[in-house]
Amino acid sequence: MNRNQYGMDTIKSDYGKEPLVVDIDCLALQNPYYRSALWTGTYLQVTLMSIPVHGDIGLEIHSDVDQFLRVEDGYGLVMMGKNETILDYQQKVNQNYAIMIPAGTWHNIINIGRVPLKLYSIYAPPHHPFETIHATKEIAEIAEKH
Repeated sequence: MNRNQYGMDTIKSDYGKEPLVVDIDCLALQNPYYRSALWTGTYLQVTLMSIPVHGDIGLEIHSDVDQFLRVEDGYGLVMMGKNETILDYQQKVNQNYAIMIPAGTWHNIINIGRVPLKLYSIYAPPHHPFETIHATKEIAEIAEKH
């Protein structure tokens, strides 16, 4: 763990399977990447996300993964549903909102604010490879295809 110019922790790589205590709010706010794995364990994974203005996570479903997300900054629209064409659960969210996505649920989160949407996500079990860093959504989509 390194310190930035403000004396706050900055993430450099995945600290998985080692004990870790961090100010996750601060790290989520500092994260410049679309997705960055903070900690990947055997049964759980924590990622940091930064969704650009007018950007989104992208419509997706995880058949065997429950997901928890917490918004640290920004303003978003959460859409979920059992069918990819009928996302009938919709909720606007901002700082301090938590989102629980059950396995098998289609979902998307759209940044509808004026600043990057900063959040962190907890996957159980882990969903992305150890040390995942995707600078942009486009890079993440390419990586997901391989």
